[in-house]
Amino acid sequence: MPNATTQHIFGWHAVLSALEQTPGRVRRIWLDEGRTGERPQALIRAAEAARIVALRTTRAELDALAGTRRHQGVVAECDPIDPGNDRDLGGFLRGLTQPALLLVLDGVQDPHNLGACLRSADAAGVHAVILPRDNAVGITATVRKVASGGADTVPVFRVTNLARTLDELKQAGLWIAGAASDTPRELYATDLRGPLALVLGAEGKGLRRLTRERCDFLMRIPMAGSVASLNVSAAAAVCLFEALRQRRAAAPVTTRDNADGGASRQLAKHDGTL
Repeated sequence: MPNATTQHIFGWHAVLSALEQTPGRVRRIWLDEGRTGERPQALIRAAEAARIVALRTTRAELDALAGTRRHQGVVAECDPIDPGNDRDLGGFLRGLTQPALLLVLDGVQDPHNLGACLRSADAAGVHAVILPRDNAVGITATVRKVASGGADTVPVFRVTNLARTLDELKQAGLWIAGAASDTPRELYATDLRGPLALVLGAEGKGLRRLTRERCDFLMRIPMAGSVASLNVSAAAAVCLFEALRQRRAAAPVTTRDNADGGASRQLAKHDGTL
């Protein structure tokens, strides 16, 4: 079993990504002794390149190591991913060479949803994901499996006070766009091209009051069927890929007036409407 400083991750994509992206964090690997073919061979080659021994073992032992039967025949003991904190975030933003695209998740507690959000964030080119430190799931083994490598490639920051962090993002020149089902503005009529933090709320609860109040504008995903809303991971994917579509159009962007350090909130210049 893992000790207090390690984590057992599982699933082909999660383990292979860890070997490719952060091999220094991987300590050992176990493979199903009955599995053959290109997939286990590719993982063994990646392990050998990182000078890590891949051990063959029984499926029962893999079940015990992973704590689940849904490990796909591979388990790795790794150092856990250590998210950045409030202090790290400012320096990270200053180092970006493109208009920031951040995903902010307000209290997501389901590891499958967080993992799916990280996978979409990686695919859409998100620069970082921001999570509150309390009342939200961290980067667990299940999150890493569902993320299919996204947890290793997308920087994650866990902050003490999310409302304060959103204020600091505004000071840094970002616009704060919240996803909500009770606003008239639709996603596809919203300008997502400039420096942006996209904020989504927790499962079934949506944005908390203080988080919602920090948003420069709110937008909704138009729903054509009978369901009222999407879950947070599906909604994040829809919003992020709309932002990616707009940014690839290479149209002129509107940025927050930051001449006075962001203290002047001149929303008349940009209200989120295309």
